[in-house]
Amino acid sequence: MRIFVALDIDDTIRERISRFMDGLRGFAPDARWVRPESLHITLKFVGEKPPEIVEKIKQALLTVEAVAMGIGFRGYGFFPGPKAPRVFWIGIESGPQLASLARAVDKTLGEPGMPKEEHAFSPHLTLARAGGRSAQTQKGDARNKTFKVLQHKLAALTIPDFGTMRARGFFLYQSQPQRGAARYTKIAAFPLQ
Repeated sequence: MRIFVALDIDDTIRERISRFMDGLRGFAPDARWVRPESLHITLKFVGEKPPEIVEKIKQALLTVEAVAMGIGFRGYGFFPGPKAPRVFWIGIESGPQLASLARAVDKTLGEPGMPKEEHAFSPHLTLARAGGRSAQTQKGDARNKTFKVLQHKLAALTIPDFGTMRARGFFLYQSQPQRGAARYTKIAAFPLQ
């Protein structure tokens, strides 16, 4: 099973983001746009694991202690940067609780033998990806023009604010590849205090 740990987003915020994406798709037609129902805040990508390890992961995640938190969805950006964009994303604003939750998940999953995250937690919602390569900087990124028209359009708009929600739990998801895009299914839920 291919799995990851993430927070879900409220339907009202998902709908606002969906309308925002609908208005922008035509400005980056070559990008691979995420389906709105697939939007989530990744806390930790785990990868391919056999069912018996998935059960150990579920048990380990039950021990994570964290509090419910407010999360705001505002602004946008590009990874690795605006001059060589490979990923178009929406910004996430939260207090220290969100980063603390991500660290707790990472630390807890270190016990069943998962590798620790190498990079600092950077919360965002990916909306679109350029081309078929990964989001990491690749040779030739400076020539990537997938988001050029979109960037020009966004510069003329006010910074979007999609709202704020209260996260009361996180989830273990299974990612199932399908034609066009993966389908994400919640396989376990973990409440926040």
